[in-house]
Amino acid sequence: MNTVESALLATVPDGLFIGGEWIPAEGEATFEVRDPATGMVLARVADASPADGVRALDAAVASATSWAAVPARQRGELLRKAFDALMERREEFALLISLEMGKPLAEARAEVTYGGEFLRWFSEEAVRISGRYGPNPEGTGTAIVSHRPVGPSYLITPWNFPLAMATRKIAPALAAGCSAVIKPAELTPLTTLAFAALLERVGVPAGVVNVVTTARPREMSEPIIADGRLRKLSFTGSTAVGRTLLQQASTGVLRTSMELGGNAPFLVFADADLDAAADGAMAAKFRNMGQACTAANRFLVHESVATAFLDRVVHRVSALRAGRGTDAGVTLGPLIDDAAVRSAHTLVIDAVSRGATVLTGGAPLDGPGTFFAPTVLAGVQAGSRMLDTEIFGPVLGVSTFRTEAEAIQRSNATEYGLVGYAYTRDSSRIGRLVDSLHTGMLGINTGIVSNAAAPFGGVKQSGLGREGGLEGIQEYLETKYTLVAASP
Repeated sequence: MNTVESALLATVPDGLFIGGEWIPAEGEATFEVRDPATGMVLARVADASPADGVRALDAAVASATSWAAVPARQRGELLRKAFDALMERREEFALLISLEMGKPLAEARAEVTYGGEFLRWFSEEAVRISGRYGPNPEGTGTAIVSHRPVGPSYLITPWNFPLAMATRKIAPALAAGCSAVIKPAELTPLTTLAFAALLERVGVPAGVVNVVTTARPREMSEPIIADGRLRKLSFTGSTAVGRTLLQQASTGVLRTSMELGGNAPFLVFADADLDAAADGAMAAKFRNMGQACTAANRFLVHESVATAFLDRVVHRVSALRAGRGTDAGVTLGPLIDDAAVRSAHTLVIDAVSRGATVLTGGAPLDGPGTFFAPTVLAGVQAGSRMLDTEIFGPVLGVSTFRTEAEAIQRSNATEYGLVGYAYTRDSSRIGRLVDSLHTGMLGINTGIVSNAAAPFGGVKQSGLGREGGLEGIQEYLETKYTLVAASP
């Protein structure tokens, strides 16, 4: 670790942020945060107990009424200040993301830009919360439809985009007038702690945003979710954990937003621009080392162009350079931990045992850190586990299809429905794909769909609700109908 990295880490708070104060966890418990590229300990941060979690909710509840009463313009201006402050410190945040999560600095900078856009977008949406007013059809009164903040919210974020997933939840909550408790993933808590400090500096009132870091997420979260004062739960993570949280949330009939797992198809038709498709495949598969819910998982390529497509992809993958994300020239970082490496390797071994061929990569890389070689497989057969499992690693496996109907049927043959990708130059086919692919999002001739101004979310087992776009703020608002009787 160099002096710049050490100096940056020294500025990151290591306590819990509750009621506007940085405090230790109960019993001063802590846990380690490690650099996945080296295994080196970066910091020790507070390990919140269930009692600490409830204290954070106490603070959110205490600030809820006053924050909801803050004019929308002021809420929006605070979010805009946060955006400006984040942009001024983009290099610091990018370095911090790279250190604790592992992604190359270029990708970390892109995450800062993306995460910042949620602050800017919802700073503008705060003043656009609207309603309706007019006579009812019978003429007996005037109907008023208004919106109010849903109330104290519990926000649970994943490790793979430690800044963007925090801003994607915090920004609409604050814009709507909700106070919040946020729990970052134990693998990457430092970015959220630094962001909370930024919010404190720009003037977000005490108790409006509270941060609890913990290595015991289930134990700490249960009493928060069971507390009758909580009114909203937002979670990004695996479908399995999402199901458990939905069960827990049902007791209090909480408003829930669930951004869960994916199994994205990536379709390449015979008429596709193969160079563009190969570029899109690199973005959709190898961005963030494949550790994204939006990562392409099942590559379905028309049999007439499969060889040409694979040649292009292998050429691009062979040029990737794995290493610590902060090192110059690195284009592929480590996986998040040893378990992720074992999972990727197991999926490759299974596919090969069923007839797939490894064209490049296929195994963990030697040396310190949790690295897996960027991998391309041809001839992935039905029944291979990688076709039914969210790979979450730099493994691209190609299967072939003959007809459009077959491609659509196989794309939809999954319990997930977050995002899909397709490359074709046929405008009529594009229309059919929009209508027939069962996904919440769809990229046509592009490998990246995420945008703060667009609704992010899936169907089926990929989740509930939307984040971003016009729809994102609605997740933090209740609708109220009032009838004022007509004068006699």
